[in-house]
Amino acid sequence: MPETRVAIIGCGYFAQFHHDAWKRLPDTRVVAVCDRDVGKAEAVAAEHHPGARVFDDPHRMLAELSPDLVDIVTPPATHADLVAACAAAGSDVICQKPLAPTPAEAEAIVRLAEISGIRLAVHENFRFQPWYREARRLLERGDLGKPHSIAFRMRPGDGQGPDAYLSRQPYFQSMPRFLVFETGVHFIDTFRMLMGEPVSVYARLRRMNPALAGEDAGYVLFDFESGATGLFDGNRLNDHAAENTRLTMGEMWLEGDRGVLRLDGFGRLFLKPHGGEEAGHDYEWDRRGFAGDSVLATNRHILDAWRSGADAREPGPRLSAQRRPGRGRVPLARDGTPARRPLHQPIDADRLGPTAQRPFADQDGAVRESGRLDGLRAGERDHLG
Repeated sequence: MPETRVAIIGCGYFAQFHHDAWKRLPDTRVVAVCDRDVGKAEAVAAEHHPGARVFDDPHRMLAELSPDLVDIVTPPATHADLVAACAAAGSDVICQKPLAPTPAEAEAIVRLAEISGIRLAVHENFRFQPWYREARRLLERGDLGKPHSIAFRMRPGDGQGPDAYLSRQPYFQSMPRFLVFETGVHFIDTFRMLMGEPVSVYARLRRMNPALAGEDAGYVLFDFESGATGLFDGNRLNDHAAENTRLTMGEMWLEGDRGVLRLDGFGRLFLKPHGGEEAGHDYEWDRRGFAGDSVLATNRHILDAWRSGADAREPGPRLSAQRRPGRGRVPLARDGTPARRPLHQPIDADRLGPTAQRPFADQDGAVRESGRLDGLRAGERDHLG
């Protein structure tokens, strides 16, 4: 198999997991490391990618090396320019989430990739965490019966006080939208992977730490096309029982008519059949890298798909439909899959109905937003993940 030549842009906190993953993937070679702090880039290259060239200018790196693939691991506001530079050079792109600060910018990035002919993937790695892969396997095997609800209680406990995030990801403090934009998107995508596409969403968001610009707590309610419901209950101030509160970032309950699957903060799964006792569910996962080596698993999935000429997007869960009363049928394409609007088609806000609002802030700093997602792919409105 031909070797894939990879360049990585970014040497910040989360980039460490990308660098570690790429050096362990077969048939790939990191040929360049780029960061505006060239000293940091040199240190990362020496530790993870001996022999890779070091740059502080991504344009010069692209011009001199023409890598097959560029992994962009930088803050969201930088993504549009970097993807544009990669598109001009003809390099495929894996880009960290959130893809862009606004839906319009995200859609422009997608259009640019399509027009230029490069392949573009958003690095949404939570769905590749091993506990969620196992949960999906159990769902599709029928262990829980017909799923009717999912809930996640996110409590990483890393957001208290005026110095919150400054030592790790300081740009978190200045994000005008934070909880859903930066973190909640992971769980929205995971809910989609396990439960299918949502048709309506309601959010009640607020800011608890005054040192932040954006919200850091809230509730998000989901109605899924299958008739199931979902709850994301998140705040970053409190923690939960765990050796490492960033391993799972909280606890999940996945319920069906035959039983309940529970995830705890140690990555353990517990299965309780209806009317029976809860017991631990054994499964294997790798205690390396980030959250069960999910960064490596994400990269491997994308690379395998691209190398085979397949679509890297995963199909929805194979679950029995339980359509909500009063809702029409989802139009089907010729292959029997739900007919969805292409990601690059502009979103018409009027289609969201009279309940769709821009967020507004109360005097107490609370932020509220509600809206409907009928007919839209989940995630398009907020993150295109």
